[in-house]
Amino acid sequence: MHQILKLDKVKSITCLSTATIYRLIKCGKFPKQVKLSERAAGWLEQDIDTYIDLCKDGGSKTHNTFDHTGEAKGGL
Repeated sequence: MHQILKLDKVKSITCLSTATIYRLIKCGKFPKQVKLSERAAGWLEQDIDTYIDLCKDGGSKTHNTFDHTGEAKGGL
């Protein structure tokens, strides 16, 4: 089963600000949201867990990039 996380929860888990999350998404360094309805979106918990694991493994200078589905696709 997939767990969907809203922005406040993602911010709490990652300790990142809203601006930083959206900047990293734009650069391909953070998973994109899943569209839930016309006005609602969230992140798959698994994608956020993967992001955190990549940060632990590579540090902030070597974040792996994410494709449009949020899947990790290799280092920078």
